[in-house]
Amino acid sequence: MLIAVPAETQSHEKRVAATPETVKKFIAAGCDVVLEKGAGSLANYPDDAYIEQGARLADDFVAACADADLVLKVSPLNADELTHVKQGAAVASLMAPFGNPLLQDYADVGLACFCMEMIPRISRAQSMDVLSSQANIAGYKSVLLAMEHYQRFFPMLMTAAGTVQPARVLVMGAGVAGLQAIATARRMGASVEAFDVRAAAKEQVESLGAKFVEVAADADAEDASGYAKEMDDDYKRRQAELIAEHAAKSDVIITTALIPGRPAPVLITEEMVRSMKAGSVIVDMAVESGGNCPLSEPDAVVVRHGVTLVGISNIPALMATDASSLYARNLFNFISPMLQDDGSLQINREDEVVEAALLCVDGEFLKPELLSKGGAS
Repeated sequence: MLIAVPAETQSHEKRVAATPETVKKFIAAGCDVVLEKGAGSLANYPDDAYIEQGARLADDFVAACADADLVLKVSPLNADELTHVKQGAAVASLMAPFGNPLLQDYADVGLACFCMEMIPRISRAQSMDVLSSQANIAGYKSVLLAMEHYQRFFPMLMTAAGTVQPARVLVMGAGVAGLQAIATARRMGASVEAFDVRAAAKEQVESLGAKFVEVAADADAEDASGYAKEMDDDYKRRQAELIAEHAAKSDVIITTALIPGRPAPVLITEEMVRSMKAGSVIVDMAVESGGNCPLSEPDAVVVRHGVTLVGISNIPALMATDASSLYARNLFNFISPMLQDDGSLQINREDEVVEAALLCVDGEFLKPELLSKGGAS
């Protein structure tokens, strides 16, 4: 089987879908690997490192992918790339399944597409969980972004000139990204509070030394997949009142709240921003899905009412070396069980992990519910 690893072309994307480490493993498993020249350079993986592991180089996307049996990418195939991938090839990448207008087109040209965002959250699939590996990086980096723009210390300092109080950090959402943000802010010496609609998050937050901000609810807001679900209007009203109270006292707010397939919930209103102290910082990690604060702007740092809002839509790409390493391992761990002794790919639809991630195969689109959510041509 010929595996192609093209260079990413999406704006701000510095990651690569395979590293020299995973290329070596694929070749050891009986595959051939071709890499588009420079594909790993922005992530600090030079071409020579891939060649040393047995990969071949191609001059461009067409030369790399036209004959490939499997294409490994970070971002989804765009319309131009789609025309240069052979019929019947498999593609594994992030697919943006809730808003990608090309989903049906992938099926129409006969591709077998694996959507890495849809890997199920089960124990056996933890090593394949792209969302978790990248969210972990984003949570860590979000704190560093906050520190860069916050013009005071994070830890408490006792100096000859007096004592500096620790920064007060509020983390909205205690999923993988939020928990890493909490842990990182605590390591930096900040006083941390965290909010999450899921009752199960309380123990995790408190285990990291942070205070859990809780809104009483009759029903838990966690769905069967472990993600947060939308709550009723009464809960939202009480939630907003509690968040407003804590936001006004915070020096830094990091928001991570997302609902799959829906716009990001607005948690920090303009009125709340007005109530914050001058020099405070908000890092809106949900900006790509509309933002948890309506004042955030995608891929921009803006100041509104004396508060700095950081809206970076692809935070993992800011740490492209480690982000690529983890992403590439996720891909290898997902693909390798499907590899046969001769290096060919056998799609086992009886496997619940494979079936969950498989969007289309043999001209059939397998998850039509996604097409009604914006993923239609």
